[in-house]
Amino acid sequence: MPERDLPAGRHSHHKDRLMQLIDDDRTPTAAPAPQNRRTRTRTRLRLPRPALWMPAAALALAGALTVGLVTNMDSGYGIEQSAGPVDEKAVVLLDRIADVAAKTEVTPVRDDQLVYIKSLTAGAEAHEDGSYEPGQLREREAWWSQEPGPVKKPALFYEGGGYSPLRELLPPGSPGTPAGINRPTYRWLASLPTDPGELLDELYRLTKTVEGEEKAQAVFDKIGYLLGTSVMPPRTAAALYEAAAKIPGVTRMENAVDPAGRPGVGIRRVDQRVSWATEWIFDSETLTYLGERTYLTKDVRKGKKGTVLGETAVLKRAVVDEYRERPGAGT
Repeated sequence: MPERDLPAGRHSHHKDRLMQLIDDDRTPTAAPAPQNRRTRTRTRLRLPRPALWMPAAALALAGALTVGLVTNMDSGYGIEQSAGPVDEKAVVLLDRIADVAAKTEVTPVRDDQLVYIKSLTAGAEAHEDGSYEPGQLREREAWWSQEPGPVKKPALFYEGGGYSPLRELLPPGSPGTPAGINRPTYRWLASLPTDPGELLDELYRLTKTVEGEEKAQAVFDKIGYLLGTSVMPPRTAAALYEAAAKIPGVTRMENAVDPAGRPGVGIRRVDQRVSWATEWIFDSETLTYLGERTYLTKDVRKGKKGTVLGETAVLKRAVVDEYRERPGAGT
């Protein structure tokens, strides 16, 4: 079956559009002005309507793909303290998850291989009035390039009966995007600091935000993106979980259920500025990462409290040698 490109704007504009709607909901005094930060301006693009909201894991990617289109974004990385202290129960759980991750045997992924992720995923649909309607779960397969780059096609998706390459919006003549925070390869992940404090500092430095979003939430969501779209070196995975335990506002959620209906335990953080929460779900016994969900925490113009904006359940994760190759099934 021939590949087809994703509809224009499908991956690149969703987060920017959401932040526009968030800005509309907020009053001038809804949040204090950030201190010690440069004045920020943004170049916005119009989003074709209606548009599908990308799943939570792809949310971070959608933001990443607009880096070249958003100017003077916040690049500071001081940890915000307004969210309050970290929940000690969350710290204990993340430490346990880190211990499991550190002991997990992982074969290093070569640069010429691909990370294969099979998942159930859903995203809300944006309507003309700015409200969002939750979408239906669909099965999706993804092949993520591990080339150091630069590359112009970071991934290939199979969804709804067709193959769709993920193509980044790049300036004319650009050779593509190298491996990094927005295109994590196994080799790049292995190069990150494994000291949790140093790693968290690095993540704050590398992670971009859009106006109105808490830096801590952007980093938390970025960690979730890294966990959901890669095969992780054990030491890096352990350090990421330990780094997440240091983010203010992180809490433990009991009796969590992932989008595939699998019961587990959750780690959640709420962005008070934009009124959404991101929750990671883990198997209660094995502490294996199952997936994540992003939803509204208040009644706002975008929807009622609890409205799911995006969700993903990871069903299978493997390493393959070719695009369209499925684990154990060839191409």
